[in-house]
Amino acid sequence: MTVPTRQVALLRGINVGRNKRVAMADLRRLLQELGYVDVITHLNSGNAVFTSPLDPSASAEGIEQALVRELGVAAKVVVRTHAELAAAVDANPLRAVATDPAKQLLGFLSATPDAERVRALALPTGDGADDDQFRIIGKHLYLWCPRGVLDSMFSTVDWDKRLGAATTMRNWNTATRLVALSDPTA
Repeated sequence: MTVPTRQVALLRGINVGRNKRVAMADLRRLLQELGYVDVITHLNSGNAVFTSPLDPSASAEGIEQALVRELGVAAKVVVRTHAELAAAVDANPLRAVATDPAKQLLGFLSATPDAERVRALALPTGDGADDDQFRIIGKHLYLWCPRGVLDSMFSTVDWDKRLGAATTMRNWNTATRLVALSDPTA
């Protein structure tokens, strides 16, 4: 058994519209029943912080199965350790242009995309603060949408299909808050 670590579960597509409704109290209970401890949730969009001895991929798989079994909800779950999440935030390649955290997104991918898929994206992006921009580093997708997410060219991109990995997005405010909430020294 490995040393327990603080982890963050990011559920994709829940509590958006009428489908895939999951009360955060139910999510906390479900995670506790799976044996995770120090469980907290953040917002109503499927963010949970917990401590587990499992590796993140095993945690993700267990949570996905329990969501279907216990709550009847099929949702992709991506899990990062606190260290992985903090490193992703620290590596922000759009720091120089992304001036509004509500317009910057951090995408969490279930796997590192194949380099050929990344090259094949061929999405037009500029390099100025007024241009939509994206970067991919490992299992993280960084988006800058200066006119807002809904008015961005990225709003119509099927990232899962294009990258060959399940993707769930969080705005920068949420990503940095999850770093703070998952910090084992706080």
